Amino acid sequence: MAQDSMRALEAHDFSIDSLKLAQRPVPKPRRGEILVRIKAASLNYRDLAILTQKYMSALPLPYVPASDCGAEIVELGEEVTRFKVGDRVTPIYTQGWHDGYPTPEQRTKRTLGAPLSGVLQDYVVVPAEDAVAIPSNLSDSEAATLPIAALTAWSTLQEGGIKAGDAVLVQGTGGVALFALQFAKIMGARVIVISSSDEKLGRAKQLGADIGINYRTTPGWGVAVKEATGGRGVDIIVETAGATLDQSLGAIAFGGFIGIVGFVAGMKAEIPLRSIIGPMIRIQGIAVGSRARFEAMNRAIALHKLKPVIDSTFPLEKAADAFRHLEQGKHFGKIVISL
Repeated sequence: MAQDSMRALEAHDFSIDSLKLAQRPVPKPRRGEILVRIKAASLNYRDLAILTQKYMSALPLPYVPASDCGAEIVELGEEVTRFKVGDRVTPIYTQGWHDGYPTPEQRTKRTLGAPLSGVLQDYVVVPAEDAVAIPSNLSDSEAATLPIAALTAWSTLQEGGIKAGDAVLVQGTGGVALFALQFAKIMGARVIVISSSDEKLGRAKQLGADIGINYRTTPGWGVAVKEATGGRGVDIIVETAGATLDQSLGAIAFGGFIGIVGFVAGMKAEIPLRSIIGPMIRIQGIAVGSRARFEAMNRAIALHKLKPVIDSTFPLEKAADAFRHLEQGKHFGKIVISL
């Protein structure tokens, strides 16, 4: 059973310096809900973007940040049959999205970590239908990296129709990029990674990357990618940067797929329309994924004994330092906060 009060990390303003630990009452599960004790959480660029007011500026304060966690069920509401007390679970990021496409309401009002309360607190309540079992080969910290980063990478490759022998380009070495690299390799693809760091490119090659291109020393990396594929281009691009879409269009193969998952390099991109129409390229926005897709991904993780890449771990008391580390952009893989 849970205690009466718990720690919660609250943002009292839209800044990292405003983060403060507070005491809150432990919530009670109602019919169909589960109370979970959070063991570890991980940070996404979205969490930093909200905290530094890049969007969601109307969010009521204070709020609890972050959406991804590994947890253990400590109490069941009435009529819960999906899980039992003691099960290790991960709540899904878009609550209520079980399969197919989400509703606009789910995408704008039912996401953990804003506008729904986040996971940087000891306990949260979620509907039992809105959580998935943790793969048995993963620790709580590793499981905490999955809901946004891993599922976004998995969804991008699925929407791109990945098949053995394809060439995939991933941008950078953050969470989404490294999961895309790992998933693409188990699916039999050839993977090209771009990064501004030769050291990070070396580490990506240890994870299975076939080619690394430093975009700082090779600013025209779109051309370099084409050359590395014998002039053909890549079949799938996991576009985490956003503003580099014009370069991606120079790197993509005829009939290729660009999944736009983020905007770490900026919110706007100039694109020459002829480079989309002529080579019949598909460009699609990726909004994480459904519970059904999450469960399919977890089966693949367990089958291939895939291990998420964790950059560093911070205690809840040092969560502000974790956000600063994310802001500096020097991380390789996921930043975890241990509870």
